[in-house]
Amino acid sequence: MSIADDYRAIRQHAVIGSITARQQIAVAGSDRASYLQGLLTNDIQALTPGMGCYAAWLTPQGRMMTDLEVLESGDMILLDVPDERADSILEQLDRFLFGEDVRLASMRGSLTGVWVHGPSAATLLERLLDGLEGIGLWPEYRLTKASFQGAAAVVVRIDQLGVPGFCVYLEPSFELSLTTALRSAGAIVAGTDAIDAVRIENGYPIFGVDMTSDTIPLEAGIENRAISFSKGCYVGQEVIIRVLHRGHGRVAKKLVGLRIEDGPAIGRGAKVLAGEREVGSVTSVAQSPDLGTIALAYVHRDFFEPGTGVQVQQADGRVAATVASRPFTS
Repeated sequence: MSIADDYRAIRQHAVIGSITARQQIAVAGSDRASYLQGLLTNDIQALTPGMGCYAAWLTPQGRMMTDLEVLESGDMILLDVPDERADSILEQLDRFLFGEDVRLASMRGSLTGVWVHGPSAATLLERLLDGLEGIGLWPEYRLTKASFQGAAAVVVRIDQLGVPGFCVYLEPSFELSLTTALRSAGAIVAGTDAIDAVRIENGYPIFGVDMTSDTIPLEAGIENRAISFSKGCYVGQEVIIRVLHRGHGRVAKKLVGLRIEDGPAIGRGAKVLAGEREVGSVTSVAQSPDLGTIALAYVHRDFFEPGTGVQVQQADGRVAATVASRPFTS
């Protein structure tokens, strides 16, 4: 199928596919919530069974070590982290243990996530999994236990593409069976180009692509999702508070959308220019069937305002671009 077909399916029906490779870490024990509370940016102790949240883990300098989904199932907390960071994050979590009743375990090889996005996603999952009802009305980060063909599963709602999104966590041996059943029920496996186009339209950044170890969450614009401003101390909090209160939330650079005029293909890392001044760089770029060439880019604070004109540098010249809001509007 074409990118346009996949794009329409995301918007109008249901597709299978993840925005990036992820791995899971299990955190068990009676002190699991209080242990993570002091490390992560969101309010982990406020989670009750069947709830989750998005969070970040920062360095003392306020820069991101990773982002993560934090899911409280009732008997453990599942951390969903970028695949390339999973082993390192597990090692670092272990270093912060000082006698708490906490048990850590990598779920690599024993758990996988199947992502389903689109307006029909909830209906298809309710038809195929036992123990699901009314999930289309769930708020984000609600989760529940279910089963597929007799195998235990956990289903969580996380909207990443501007449409209802769900992840089904289950044993890897059942992944193909679930994917096959979803396809038989009408879902399609979407290509990465279409998923990326809709992700960028929705302004949804990925760690390792749009956020790195040099990123402060405020620069990426994830603070409303990832940071609790009422909880107690966590690693890197002083930097965040200093920027918010002393700096009135002003950061030197910020992740914005870019609408790019037709021209040469734009690559990740392309420079954003204003006249002869380099003011930023592109982190993600895609060809949207509806909006044309779009991108996410960090730009200097003088150029945050939607509608601001800039250029994007390529080897064979410059292409005009316009700063856009996140999410993009038609």
